[in-house]
Amino acid sequence: MRALGLRPGDRVVDIACGTGLNFAPIEDAIGPDGRIVGVDLTDAMLAQAEDRRDANGWSNISLVQADAATFDFSTGVDAILCTYALTQVPECAEVIAHGTAALSGGGRWVVLDLKVPDTAPWWLAQLATAIARRFASIDEWVMRRPWEVIRAAMQVELADLCWTELFFGTAFLAAGSRPAASEDRRGRDG
Repeated sequence: MRALGLRPGDRVVDIACGTGLNFAPIEDAIGPDGRIVGVDLTDAMLAQAEDRRDANGWSNISLVQADAATFDFSTGVDAILCTYALTQVPECAEVIAHGTAALSGGGRWVVLDLKVPDTAPWWLAQLATAIARRFASIDEWVMRRPWEVIRAAMQVELADLCWTELFFGTAFLAAGSRPAASEDRRGRDG
């Protein structure tokens, strides 16, 4: 939550919000004048998020059933958060780009997700891959290395990217801001 840099009245999009576990700390930061849009692909998750919202009396939360890859971000968003889900989206770079385009100048994009440790011994990586082959989706995920795609996309789209590896390199926290128009890296770099 600290990486989001939230203030009272901010507008936040929680991509792959699941059951709404992030809502309480976001609400604490943005207050009743802020807005949260919770986005998730599955209706069962959104039903639980709706129950959480209603049980807490949060009237400033909208829930949207959508795929992160095709979600139509509203413009002027102050912060976007995705926890433990973006590496599962093959179009993760496009999600970063679409979200960044919706951020207000200085708006923050934060991703907390899983990865394979860079420092894993070769033999351990080979063993994990051999085991993962029994689970095709895990094997495909390891081979696709989505955390590297996310990092590269955030480096292109955002200013001041901060990349922190957690839990012995098995997770990461990435955060950056949309540059102001005069600092737009895409315009300056080509």
